[in-house]
Amino acid sequence: LGGRSVLVTGDGGSIGLELCRQCAKHGARQIALLEIDELALITAEAELRRDFPQIQYVPVLGDCGDPAVARYALEQSRPDAVFHAAAYKHVPVLETQLREAIRNNVLATETMIEQSLQASVGTFVLISTDKAVDPANVLGASKRLAEMICQATADSLSTRFITVRFGNVLDSAGSVVPLFREQIRNGGPITVTDEEVTRYFMTIQEACQLILQASAIGSQQAVYTLDMGEPVPIRLLAEQMIRLAGKQPGRDIAIVEFSLKRRVTR
Repeated sequence: LGGRSVLVTGDGGSIGLELCRQCAKHGARQIALLEIDELALITAEAELRRDFPQIQYVPVLGDCGDPAVARYALEQSRPDAVFHAAAYKHVPVLETQLREAIRNNVLATETMIEQSLQASVGTFVLISTDKAVDPANVLGASKRLAEMICQATADSLSTRFITVRFGNVLDSAGSVVPLFREQIRNGGPITVTDEEVTRYFMTIQEACQLILQASAIGSQQAVYTLDMGEPVPIRLLAEQMIRLAGKQPGRDIAIVEFSLKRRVTR
């Protein structure tokens, strides 16, 4: 990344913003920020300019699924690498929002891939999820479709396509940790979709460092799944967070199994 230009989509999200920070720390010359949320774009750019004033920034407000927006961002920054982090990631929400899940997670990815090919970008990195492995929900299925598009385009001689999958990132915008913390602060209950579910966790910094490593060493059409250690039962995580707050699970704070179709208290 030293002395190079990169473009990151979804910079307003925790993963996208941390990718920008990591690129800056590794000596990127220029970082293009493509974000649809106006406030998130302003906030991310201000934070990066404060911490890394020596880098040139190219903020672009718009939907990366719009070919004109994607083309404009690529023309303005001429990146050596694109990190496509923009996506919808909340499992329960996407179960009832199929059209938006496909539009943003699949079709927008296809648009970014097509425009990156036309711009002869050196490396395109798709940020995916472990839920794309044998997908059992809309999020996993939509991200698997995005991966398939990425792999199907990998015959390109000009652009190297790499996919990186990982599980839940602690304290990210889509993580259960901030939600559990807020629910504990409000006196409960903590809501989980299924008490038997297990999840893999790592920090935002760890995840983004490994994404950059994969982009550096990855071969054409590679799909990497990050080693996230042992899976943690979601109920155990909830109980540990309750205890860390100085309370007792079940007595002070209830844990409620909840889905869009049913709600069961145990």
